[in-house]
Amino acid sequence: ETSVIYPNLLNQKFRVKEPNKIFVTDITYVPFQNRFYYLSVIQDIYNNEIIAWKISTRNDIKLVLDTREEASKKRDMQGTILHSDQGFQYTSKQYNNRLKRVGIIGSHSRKGNCLDNACIESFFSHFKTEMLYLSKCKVTVK
Repeated sequence: ETSVIYPNLLNQKFRVKEPNKIFVTDITYVPFQNRFYYLSVIQDIYNNEIIAWKISTRNDIKLVLDTREEASKKRDMQGTILHSDQGFQYTSKQYNNRLKRVGIIGSHSRKGNCLDNACIESFFSHFKTEMLYLSKCKVTVK
């Protein structure tokens, strides 16, 4: 399957004056009880609000499609920019055909440049730090 790669419309400009204009998305893995889960998130960079998230045991296209669908239930995404890295899920024809069908404008980071998606990378960093810290507290308390 041929990849679909969009220009980087953000160019590390993460300030927006209105909500629902630019969303960023990514996947991270989360260790939990001797397993790994995959967390897919969509974030509005206007206020860093997480507008949709899904968790799965599989890192696949279905995970990102389900997350995008959840976001569409909560927000009107027509005409919004949805920025991601160039992971196989986000460059797949299936995913990008769905974006076009609902009027979402795709944007991709440059290949291998995590700074182009720094908003969501920062969220994941804080999320994991707090989650792991809290997990250790629970174990210690027992």
